[in-house]
Amino acid sequence: MGHDEPPQHQVVAGDLRRRLAADEWETGAKMPSRAQLAQEYAVGPNVVQKAVERLIIEGLLEGRAGSGTYVAQPRERRRMIRSRHRERRGGSPFRADMLEIGRAGTWEASSEARVPAPQDIARRLGIQPGDTTVRTRYEFLADGKPAQLAVSFEPMAITGGTPILLPEMGPFAGQGVVERMRSIGVNAEKWMEVPRPARATPEQAALLGIGAGDLVLSIERTYYDGDGRAVETADIIVPDQRWEVAYEFTVDPPQQD
Repeated sequence: MGHDEPPQHQVVAGDLRRRLAADEWETGAKMPSRAQLAQEYAVGPNVVQKAVERLIIEGLLEGRAGSGTYVAQPRERRRMIRSRHRERRGGSPFRADMLEIGRAGTWEASSEARVPAPQDIARRLGIQPGDTTVRTRYEFLADGKPAQLAVSFEPMAITGGTPILLPEMGPFAGQGVVERMRSIGVNAEKWMEVPRPARATPEQAALLGIGAGDLVLSIERTYYDGDGRAVETADIIVPDQRWEVAYEFTVDPPQQD
């Protein structure tokens, strides 16, 4: 194989993808065995294994233990609406977002205190690089399936010594940034988001059940109080193949003379 040619498993995956798109096998149909596919493509079983695993990750195929591989039901690409009104509902914005589309929103989180702020995070929070923060990593689930990831930073100068130091522990666990900050007298009055297209890292891909390098939307979000002080910033990762992100805005009524 020449240096410019793609790996064999990518070639096999691409042809199987084409055949699936052409409805050569119906949804729910059992696929030929890996031994049969290996013979058909004149490749080794490991090549077919990697190709099939790739298509399973993409949601085109599904493996059933002890039975084989089947053509999967097409994944539905849902719309995730982000609105300036999402914080008015109280509690977790993600849970409320999921309820609006009939999904159960849950998440897993782990926090670390006294994490020195990296330079970029310090810039976003308006603090000095190396100032202590609480870093929380989130894995958000919709009906138990990966929906998005987030890494959040909060300055310990704001939350240190308070009941909300660790976002997912204490009396306000799971309540979202606005509700938690309000409990200690900090009013988060606005938030800003900067969406950018990106490619999934291997770690992100493993957590989201997608392929490394797949398209994702990376959202840089920061909350500010009434004085313009940043109280939290986060990087949110949304898999493009499953979610379409839309921003909703309202038009203010005209002012009366």
